[in-house]
Amino acid sequence: MRSKISRRAFLKGSFTAVGSVAVANPVVQAAASLAKEETEPLVTLIDISKCIGCEECVYACREANAAKYPAPEKPFPKMFPKRVPVQDWSDKQDETDRLTPYNWLFIQPATAMVNGEELELNIPRRCMHCENPPCVKLCPWGAAKQEPNGLSRIDADICLGGSKCNAVCPWDVPQRQTGVGLYLDILPSLAGNGVMYKCDRCYQKLERGETPACIEACPENVQTIGPRSKMIEKAHALAKETHGYIYGETENGGTNTLYVSPVPFDQLILETGKGRPAMDEVENMMADGSNLARAMLIAPIAGAAAAFGKFYKRVKEED
Repeated sequence: MRSKISRRAFLKGSFTAVGSVAVANPVVQAAASLAKEETEPLVTLIDISKCIGCEECVYACREANAAKYPAPEKPFPKMFPKRVPVQDWSDKQDETDRLTPYNWLFIQPATAMVNGEELELNIPRRCMHCENPPCVKLCPWGAAKQEPNGLSRIDADICLGGSKCNAVCPWDVPQRQTGVGLYLDILPSLAGNGVMYKCDRCYQKLERGETPACIEACPENVQTIGPRSKMIEKAHALAKETHGYIYGETENGGTNTLYVSPVPFDQLILETGKGRPAMDEVENMMADGSNLARAMLIAPIAGAAAAFGKFYKRVKEED
């Protein structure tokens, strides 16, 4: 159960938290990181011709990340304005055929016609972990962040569930759960109505030098993880060997997830929609001048919000 903290306790010391914005500000952090040796991003290479659709990766992901899943409080606060939608997956936690706040990876069936015959394929789908992620750069609360190894993740302790990350994601990956998170303590009727959730590529396992759960559990060695330069080289070698096609190298300016398919991606027939991303060509969201300008304006606000969120987390834990 979420620990209750009084509004007075939450607000106490907030000026101190905001005062630390210079430390938390992403622009300041980025400048400071220039003095450090860059770590080459980790990239996941997925050979969809090998996937048999067994869902071992799906259940391994759910087991490894169960402690991070939301435990919403009900009844939900009434939102203002009323058009703000309630998104509640707490009674549908067993769904595995799409992305949800409780299911960060799913197997997307696909078909294609090859030489007059129908070919069936299975595609593990989750966050693409973009090289220049719009969800991170355009989050006004600093809740989305990108680690030095290239993965992007959402800090549930800071997220207000405003869904900006979903709106700017070319694949609509992040999913919202109502009735959980920071908004319940500060603006239960006016804020974003929950927390956004998505794959964080088992960042805690990676920090310990371990392999993400989905890769470790796969019986067919569908996924490989390694430095970006080596994975791109391997993807091209595999595509050449199998007369295949690559997705993710340039999409949205490049991602840290690469797919290799035996047929062109624009010929794949997929069931798409909410929680079921397409594999179309997508524009580079951060190449848009208005998004770049917006990111520059958001950065100081996001830094202040992140500092405030850290203070909230500390008070919550102490309480």
